[in-house]
Amino acid sequence: MAGSLLDRALGIIELLAAEAHGLKLQDLADRLTIPKSAAHRLLADLIRHGYVRQNSVGTYLLTTKVLSLGYSWLGGSGVADMVQPTLDRLALSTGELVRYAVVDGERLAWIAKAQGARFGLRVDPDQGMEPILYCTATGHAWLATLREEDAIRLVLAQGLGHLAEQGPNAPRSIDALQHQLMQVRERGYALVIDSSAVGTASMAAPVRHPITQRVVGILSIAGPSARLVQERMRQIAPDLLAAATELGIASAESPLPPITDQKPDVGRGSLVLGSGQRRSGGLLPTGT
Repeated sequence: MAGSLLDRALGIIELLAAEAHGLKLQDLADRLTIPKSAAHRLLADLIRHGYVRQNSVGTYLLTTKVLSLGYSWLGGSGVADMVQPTLDRLALSTGELVRYAVVDGERLAWIAKAQGARFGLRVDPDQGMEPILYCTATGHAWLATLREEDAIRLVLAQGLGHLAEQGPNAPRSIDALQHQLMQVRERGYALVIDSSAVGTASMAAPVRHPITQRVVGILSIAGPSARLVQERMRQIAPDLLAAATELGIASAESPLPPITDQKPDVGRGSLVLGSGQRRSGGLLPTGT
């Protein structure tokens, strides 16, 4: 990995963020394509500053300091407090997981959720994960609002078909993805079933600033595909779109500065999400 020391240090943090159980020194060096000695020096600095720790078997892991910084930013911005009432109401009315992702430059980041399922199977992905664009409803909902060339560029940069255990309905080519995005624009919202993971389904819609019409976030509903079938998603689509409009109006009062570096959008579509890869207890695989 070429680049400055800062590039390499951030690369370590990003790698460890994707590996909850941590990585060995050699694995980190190999993935960053840097000498083992250089990786060791960077890790020592990150440990000294409290961002990384080493356990008893020599594995390096992130500390909660990065998480604390994120929550501190969210608390100071007031965004999470602003969107939570809308998420809570939608989760209560649908009985499913509702999540909100904000547009942050050229990436999406989930910042808030509300769980509406009170019993049975629940889709409950981890906070802080970045949605996979090519096979999730959240990703589709955003991509459908972008210029086609920008959407393709972002998907290729993140990776098309790179999930080891993606669902059978995930698009396997750019042409297949473009066809799905065209349907999203025509429908007005995105939906995916067994795409990012088997047994999950989700739907999503873009949230637009009421004055600039820029997409500022993506609102989604996710649940088990056995319960969240296409007919049910069509029935609750008006509730999803109404909640997205409500969040858009609220965004005008957001203390965060407006996004000004995005290129013009092409549509007003919305999409579904999906992107987890693990099964735990009564939870379905995440990734919606």
